[in-house]
Amino acid sequence: QTEILRPILYSYFRSSCSWRVRIALALKGIDYETVPINLIKDGGQQFSKDFQALNPMKQVPALKIDGITIHQSLAIIEYLEETRPTPRLLPQDPKKRASVRMISDLIAGGIQPLQNLSVLKQVEEKFQLTWAQNAIISGFNALEQILQSTAGTYCVGDEVTMADLCLVPQVANAERFKVDCTPYPTISSINKRLLVLEAFQVTHPCRQPDTPTELRA
Repeated sequence: QTEILRPILYSYFRSSCSWRVRIALALKGIDYETVPINLIKDGGQQFSKDFQALNPMKQVPALKIDGITIHQSLAIIEYLEETRPTPRLLPQDPKKRASVRMISDLIAGGIQPLQNLSVLKQVEEKFQLTWAQNAIISGFNALEQILQSTAGTYCVGDEVTMADLCLVPQVANAERFKVDCTPYPTISSINKRLLVLEAFQVTHPCRQPDTPTELRA
């Protein structure tokens, strides 16, 4: 019976949006099953009829939980927050909560989609790296400035919030696209502090069921 009720996360090891959700599930101690969706193989398994029925946007993550299917990582995290409120990922104070949502949206709406696989495919191959770097640099210039006024130990104050769940995967993307993060000391130091936390380690792309052998760590 419990096996049937276990949430199912449709995820790709390298997807930063999937990683956000994996961190939330880990922090809240939610046991779940992973169904890997390989975004590269077979022309992209997200385009299969079966998966399209699950998520018409043909993207990961998608989470089956409590008898419903949710896609869009921030919507998933907000649902987990409302149904399983501990530990809290949105501060009680409305102003801090607004900061968390602002930073999360900046990354999830203003940086990540511009360097996402589906967008890069539209760009000529020799320009793809520069395109991705410019998207991340432009977003990080703004983010660094914002974090200087909101950050404590983490993105907003001293508690881990939804903003941190967005930050770490985006810094990993920046590193993958060879962005120099030296000009972003606040982003870099917060990222470093978060990466030592267990929830960020166990959910890391190098430790997923679908991580290729050569990328495992």
